[in-house]
Parts: sequence; C-alpha cells; structure tokens
Amino acid sequence: MKEQQSILRALRAWIIPRHAAVLDARMKVTNPARGTVLATHLETASTGERRRKGLLGRTGLAHGEGLWIVPCESVHTFFMRFALDLVYLDRRQRVRKLRSAVGPWRVSACLSAHSVLELPAGTIHATQTQRGDTLEIEPVPMPDGAI
Repeated sequence: MKEQQSILRALRAWIIPRHAAVLDARMKVTNPARGTVLATHLETASTGERRRKGLLGRTGLAHGEGLWIVPCESVHTFFMRFALDLVYLDRRQRVRKLRSAVGPWRVSACLSAHSVLELPAGTIHATQTQRGDTLEIEPVPMPDGAI
C-alpha cells in the first residue's frame, strides 16, 4: 500500500505542473500526520500569468482558502494588503520550510522547494503543521449538477 502511495505521489508530482487545466478544480490540503485540514478551497497558480498575479489585488483570504503556486521557490508580499502563512513543499509534498504571518513588503524563499502554499495567517499554528510533515493535496469532488 505504501509503495502504491509513493508511486501515486511521484506521478502526481510529475503530472501536476504540466496540466494546468486539471488544477483549476477545487483542491483540499490535509496533514495526515496531524489529522488536520489546512485548506478546503485551494486555488492553483501553475501558469506564468497566474503565478505572477498570485493573491495581488485581494483584500484577504477566508478560513479554508489558499493558493498553491507550482513551481515556486520564493514569494514576495509587495503590494499585499494582509499577512500570509507560507508552507514550502518539495515534489513529494513534504514540508521543507514554514513562515507564519508574513506581512506586506516581505520576501521569503526556500531553494529546496518545488511549490508553496499561501494560506491565511494563523493556519500553520492552528493545524500544528511542522517541517517534515507530508501533506496531501487532492481535488474536492464537485456536487452533482455542478459545472
């Protein structure tokens, strides 16, 4: 079973950056090691345009919202209007670095990261997420009749 999960994670890491259309689906992020949910409505920025725009222009993130930037090793909060929690992930969705409540006009980087989750400030503390945890990022099934 663990071998199958490992194969699926490797396949997901290879496929995800290449298929942006699939990533427009609503995603959910969980931390199985802690039994917590980091986000229930995760958007994905996997194209150059979406990565450049990020969360600029927004006034905040509601509880359960977030942005997954793939690929990404660094972010800035220039012109942002609110603080963010940053979770840097490697290709296996293992947490490489955490930064809590990063305010506007800051820069953060993790050169060993493949992607970063931008989440509402306080999410890291509330979910007890720690460096080394492996997160699961999965599509949320759409309700019947949804387009």
